[in-house]
Amino acid sequence: MRQITGGRQMQAARSGLGSAHLKFHLARSDGRNLFTGYGPGFVAINGAQHRSSIIVTADQVLPWDIAGPQAFTEAGFIELAKLPIEILLLGTGASLSFPHPRLTQPVRDAGIGLEVMDTAAACRTYNILLGEDRRVAAALVVASVETHSHPRK
Repeated sequence: MRQITGGRQMQAARSGLGSAHLKFHLARSDGRNLFTGYGPGFVAINGAQHRSSIIVTADQVLPWDIAGPQAFTEAGFIELAKLPIEILLLGTGASLSFPHPRLTQPVRDAGIGLEVMDTAAACRTYNILLGEDRRVAAALVVASVETHSHPRK
């Protein structure tokens, strides 16, 4: 597990699956939703683990009924465009997967900046932007553990 205090890496180790876990230690949260960790098949917000895809803002944690980047739809991005935010971080799971620009057009039309990255990077970036008092949301694909393990032949 990697532990971070004030943005500095303090300790690194590997889990039995060979995948890194990350646990954040934050000085303050002011009652806002902050990522406190992530790993294969989960993200943690204020210490509570979530094992399915979610949308996170400073004051809301919403379920997001999406299995993976292949399931992105224009209707889904229309809903995301209704959030009262200036930046949307799209976490696409363990690897980067860009949605077609046609699908994300509603977000751009709403004047919301869109940043696409893997889910781990979205967690880290969200905390930084929230710490700067930015109106940010993270829409995260949280893949199951089976997605991260590969059988040996």
